[in-house]
Amino acid sequence: MDNLQPIAIDRIIEMAWEDRTSFEAIQYQFGLSEKEVIELMRKEMKQSSFRMWRKRVSGRKTKHAATNPSYRFRAHCHK
Repeated sequence: MDNLQPIAIDRIIEMAWEDRTSFEAIQYQFGLSEKEVIELMRKEMKQSSFRMWRKRVSGRKTKHAATNPSYRFRAHCHK
């Protein structure tokens, strides 16, 4: 986590704020677990913003791929 470039940190924060982007998608793209994403958010955000984000994503089904009905990250071939 310490070797992330500022542009990658910005993208991770952006993805973490998005409702439909799961923690698994962040892990797939950046190699950070849910716990590491939470640590990064705590470190990079103001305390009040972090608390608001945690309240928002806690228990949200779309933040976990296993409970997310979205097919957003599946590849499809359109002919």
